[in-house]
Amino acid sequence: MSGDERPAIEGPSGAPDDFDPDFGIDDDLADRFAAWRGDQPFIFAPGGNINTGSVHGDQRVENGGVGAAPGGGERVEAQDGPISSTEILAARTGFAEPDCFPEGLSALGTRLLFLAGEPGTGRRTTALNLLFTGSGNAMALRALDSDSDLSSWRPTHSEASGYLVHGLSPAVPLGPTAIAKLRARLDAADARMVVLLPHDPGVLRRLIREMDISPVRYLPPSARAVFDARLEAVLPDEGRRRDLLDRLGPDLDELLAPQLVPAQVAELVDEVTRDGEDGPELADLGQRLSFRAETEVPDLLNKLREDPDALAFLLVTSVLEGLDHRIVREEADRLLKLADGRLDAVLRAEANGEGERGQAVRGEPPRPNPRFVFRRSLDELLVTIRAECSPVGVRETAGYAYTVEPIRFKRHRQAETVLRHVWRQYGEVSGLLTEWMDKVPGAEPELAGPVGRVMGLAAGWSGGRRALRHIHELARSDRAQSRSTAAYALGIAAQDPMLAGEVKHRLNTWSHNGGWRLRSTVADACGRDYGAARPEFAIELIRRCYRGEEEDERAVAMAARGSLESLFSGGNQSVAFRQLMKWAGEPGRDQDLALSAFPGLLWNPVWFQQQLRPEGEFTDAVFSFIRRSLNDEVLFPATKYRLLAWCGRAVWDEELRADVERLLTVLAEEMRPGELRLLVEIDRSDDPDLVGRDIAHRALESWRHGAPQSHHSAPAFGGPR
Repeated sequence: MSGDERPAIEGPSGAPDDFDPDFGIDDDLADRFAAWRGDQPFIFAPGGNINTGSVHGDQRVENGGVGAAPGGGERVEAQDGPISSTEILAARTGFAEPDCFPEGLSALGTRLLFLAGEPGTGRRTTALNLLFTGSGNAMALRALDSDSDLSSWRPTHSEASGYLVHGLSPAVPLGPTAIAKLRARLDAADARMVVLLPHDPGVLRRLIREMDISPVRYLPPSARAVFDARLEAVLPDEGRRRDLLDRLGPDLDELLAPQLVPAQVAELVDEVTRDGEDGPELADLGQRLSFRAETEVPDLLNKLREDPDALAFLLVTSVLEGLDHRIVREEADRLLKLADGRLDAVLRAEANGEGERGQAVRGEPPRPNPRFVFRRSLDELLVTIRAECSPVGVRETAGYAYTVEPIRFKRHRQAETVLRHVWRQYGEVSGLLTEWMDKVPGAEPELAGPVGRVMGLAAGWSGGRRALRHIHELARSDRAQSRSTAAYALGIAAQDPMLAGEVKHRLNTWSHNGGWRLRSTVADACGRDYGAARPEFAIELIRRCYRGEEEDERAVAMAARGSLESLFSGGNQSVAFRQLMKWAGEPGRDQDLALSAFPGLLWNPVWFQQQLRPEGEFTDAVFSFIRRSLNDEVLFPATKYRLLAWCGRAVWDEELRADVERLLTVLAEEMRPGELRLLVEIDRSDDPDLVGRDIAHRALESWRHGAPQSHHSAPAFGGPR
């Protein structure tokens, strides 16, 4: 341990006699004192460094293994809510300014800074220092979750001087207008905000283009700069620092590799100062540094491959590091028993000669164990098949984003070549692959696309009159995932000129005479590649597939509505909407499909913006659809939700603002129950900037005072305006 001149409080047991609860510590640190128990040494050393475990963080060190957290548990970085003074002071201690720091401070003068850099390299520590310095050394900082909607967010804590946001939500689009409003809100609250972004050139180019921002590029300071700053904080006495550096000599340059990130340098400083005046044993020091583990772990595992006891002990110790050795040994024995032979690299003959699972029969030579959990490493497998892991990327869903590391072959189109070869040359392999693809997990919907693509290509590789047999089996499956795979496959198969006619024939037949499983597959295929290539035929297929909303038909109805939405958003708005108008004028199942599908089309307001204007081709019909949907008890919730989303998006989109205001003005002219409920929702919104609140308020006041309402008859759906 080493520290600066501030006092340390310690005692062998119990709380220290001279402990003062008002000693300038925050609630987080007080909780740690309260949680401390046992006969372990009790240490409180502001500014000091105590390292008894593994290390993580930015330009600082935290103690604690992966498993049990000693004492009060390891400190967690604030992601949403107040950032503790402990974390801010830790970020300040021994901070080495990166080259971008002055540029970041200058950008923060505009109230909003986007800081782009690699995670784990000190970005957060730098952001905290920027906020601290930019706000006049204020400690009242807060963190916001990355899914925060910054377009409608506003400072709600008057004491907060700075906000830290870990990334932007891909589900919440921002534009220049929203950024300007955000800056204005921060300026009114005399606060600043730093948004951390990954250094992904593609993501940054999109943000720069769509949001008109200029992110500051963060690169960590040199390892030597971090070391010097950290060492000065740990050893304020210049003479002691000089003596330590003299003892380390040229070995320090070898340890300070350029690729070290600040957290690793901080660990190195703590290690070289933990042994006091004598300094560390350099040979032992190299064994203790965590950044050496990355290269040593594979070798360690290779040495233990044929030692199941040691493998079990290694895994359990990795989880329970810091606990009593008796507990670790007991849990290692339990893991070994639970593994049931899966930690044995080879199968050896048993004395009883019985062929139990995971054991070889007496008299047989040892052989590799196919159930061995360390059988092949990922790196070894990638080298074997000539593939590699691509850099980490980000994928997005409707509600959240996640990271992926895709496996790709080094040679282009190797995947298709391999599959085509085994499909044509090895009949049993094609059967095995078909069976496997038929049972891909339903909980992994992203598998349907790539698996369906292979099934579609395989139809061309097979050829003959029964080329679509394997797709037909999937199309009539009880499993929704299998039917989704078949829908993808039909679109790919139809790209083969020799199969296009058969695919069309099958879809026609299934839409007329197929059961609900086949018809749901047809409806699903119409919203994918097959329907996108022939939208008019696809819309007709969807109409024929739809038979209502009865229990057995719900899967077909959902697929039909989803495919109409896909075709509509894919550039076929006029074609799709003209059909919906025609169906809406024909009582029966066609009308039910048209009305139930309409709210889903409202997700994207771009096309509807044109139709809300007087010169729009379908203006009257769009207004009529909206009114009918608002006044239908079943359709009202979805319609209201989407129209409210338009009002929210219009906050930063001036063109959409004018169109939404025009829509609400027209709806307010005839206050039937549906229009009234919508305007009440808008008037009661918590967002004061929501577009249309003034229109809704005036219309409701007029209605409450008995103002006469116009009663226009709804236009017919028979054709365009």
